[in-house]
Amino acid sequence: MLQSLAHIALLVNDYDEAIKFYTQTLHFVLLEDKVMSPTKRWVMIAPQGSTGTSILLVKASNEEQQNRVGNQTGGRVFLFLYSDDIKRDYQNLLEKKVTIVEELTNKPHGTVLVFADLYGNLWDLIEPRII
Repeated sequence: MLQSLAHIALLVNDYDEAIKFYTQTLHFVLLEDKVMSPTKRWVMIAPQGSTGTSILLVKASNEEQQNRVGNQTGGRVFLFLYSDDIKRDYQNLLEKKVTIVEELTNKPHGTVLVFADLYGNLWDLIEPRII
């Protein structure tokens, strides 16, 4: 059996503000943006150079979903982003005034920092340790 994880849905308040943050602040690539209905779009983003899982931006459409924007995991780190140069990416986050929740730390699996996206979702930025 061959399977792979294709997309992760990320609740957002607004498609365009989320696209702007992820493409202009984190330098992600907008893979797809198709109108599905007057209130729904198919918006896919991914980190530059990524060939794996992408993120599907999903606009919260009811009160329950709106209450979960920025907190889909109860305050735990939600997404993990690998970097080939964490110092460069850390500097970019500082320049773009992204909230750093935990500063650069050396851990057994690599150098890590935690940042919050525009909605408060927590991300681990990791430069993996080369073994």
